[in-house]
This record gives sequence, structure tokens and C-alpha cells, in this order.
Amino acid sequence: MPDWLMLPQSPMMDWVAVVIGLALLLLAGDSLVKGAVNMSLRLGVPALIVSLTIVAFGTSAPELLISVQAIWDGVPGLAMGNVVGSNTANVLLVLGIPAMLAVMHTSECDTRVSYLQMLGGTILFIVLAFRGKFDWISGLILLAALAAMLIHAARAANAHRKAGADEVDVDDLEGADPDLPWGKIILFLVLGLIGLPLGASLLVDGASNIARDYGISETVIGLTLVAIGTSLPELATTVMAALRKQADVVLGSVIGSNMFNLLGIMGVASLVGIIPVEQQFLTFDLWVMLGASLLLIPFVFFRQDLTRGWGILLAMLYAAYVFVVL
Repeated sequence: MPDWLMLPQSPMMDWVAVVIGLALLLLAGDSLVKGAVNMSLRLGVPALIVSLTIVAFGTSAPELLISVQAIWDGVPGLAMGNVVGSNTANVLLVLGIPAMLAVMHTSECDTRVSYLQMLGGTILFIVLAFRGKFDWISGLILLAALAAMLIHAARAANAHRKAGADEVDVDDLEGADPDLPWGKIILFLVLGLIGLPLGASLLVDGASNIARDYGISETVIGLTLVAIGTSLPELATTVMAALRKQADVVLGSVIGSNMFNLLGIMGVASLVGIIPVEQQFLTFDLWVMLGASLLLIPFVFFRQDLTRGWGILLAMLYAAYVFVVL
């Protein structure tokens, strides 16, 4: 990080750095998505393709930048913890809290194919973790799996459209504004491209210092503090979708986010540098992540609604997990 951006070193300022970094990441990520979506639509890229690629990758940009920055700063455990912790939080917290606010009729959703892909990606990730490290070989395998899933999704969506369904409505795309001037599009892109690396640098530096101050490993900070912070956009999305009775958006957001975390973010991060897998992941955290993913089976295959009771159970399980980790 440039010297002029360095905050004074103190425990309080480390927390300030984390908060500022997180805020920058969320705002810059949103700005980048808006700019990229509208630029793509202006250049004639179909809304369907934009929704499958640019929006999905753009909303994962904060997690990606954090993981890459953590590797550059020599704290790869934070990168690994961020991805694994985010996936666990996505199921238990990001689904649990909205369910406590409103019953979600997940029995009406058909997410079986996407869920099986996510489960397959989770198992692939765990198998690769037992190599003891994520390196360029692991990265290429994960990115190849992601590419296969994207191609399948594009073909399925195209077949669905040809069968008589309309293509994705531009108004349904996050940040889409057909009348947005080119000047604002460029401004959104510039703000996103500048804010993301600055926010990631502040967050990683602050989180690393907090870990040292409290005698906690960077891995634990990644599994808890950073993971919860980077899951806030998904939580905001699912809360609003739950209140609007859009159960498909809630379930789809969690499944899609988890796939991109494991295959896209870790795939790219593994190409940047070697990420060693600590024993804690192999004996506990990876299995908690898999167990959380399996908890979705009643809602995906057995037409169960996500009721308040389920929401309370999921949130309590997450609280118990954080307690054990800390």
C-alpha cells in the first residue's frame, strides 16, 4: 500500500482500516458492476450473457481482490479462510436471517441442477485441498470446472429462451440503466477499478494486524470477520428478496455465490501464488462447509419451505460455528 494511505498503527486504527476497507470494497464492487453492465449493454452484448458473466463475476470482485491481496501480503491463510468462511456464512447466515423475517416458499423453486453443480464444485474443492496446497494446477482445474458450468448455464438459458421464454429483461439486471450516459459509465468503471484494490489492501492489512494484536491466526480472521463482511452484499440481497417473496432469487443467489467463490475466486488466486492448506481446514472447516451445503437438500429436492424455524436453526448453527472457531 502507498505510504500516503497508511493509517497510524494502533488497535483502534486497525479496526477503522477494516471498516473503511470493507466499505470501499462494497461501494467499488457495486460501482464496477453498474459500469460493466451498462457498457456491455451499450456495446450490444445480450442481457442474457451479461447476467451470466459480468454481474456474477462483478459481485464476486471484493472477495477476489481480498484473496489476491492476501497472497501478495504473505497471509494466504486469510484468502483460504475468506472463501471457506464465506460459503459457510452464505448458507447458514445469508439464508438464516431472511428466513427469520419472512417464510420463503422454496418448494416452488427448481434449483436442482445448479445445486448439484455447487455440490460437485464443493467436493472437487475438498479433494484438491487434500493435495496440501492450491497451486497453478489446482487453479486451472477449478477454472475449467467453472467454465464448464458457465457453458452449461448459457446453453440451458438459450434453450429455455428458444422454447418460448423471453430473454433476461434488462430491467432485472443489477445496475442496468439503458439511458445512462457514457460519462457516468466510465466514472463507475474508474471508481470500481480504483476502489477495489484500495479497499482490499486496507481490509487485509487491518485484519492481519488485528489477528496479531489478539493472538489469533489470519486464517480464523478470514473464516469469521472477513467472511461475514464480504457476505454482507449477499445478505442484503436475500433480505430484500425474502421480503418481496422472491424465494428463487434467495436460493439462486446463495448457490451461485458459493460456486463462484470455490471455482472462480480460488481458481484465480491459485494462479497468483501458492495457498497452503492448514490442518484445521482438513479436519474441521471444510467439512462444516460441506455439511452446510448438504443442509440445502430438503429445500432443493423435497419441496420444503424455508420457514422461520429453519431460519433460527441455521442462524444458531452459524453462531455455534463461530464460537468454536474463535
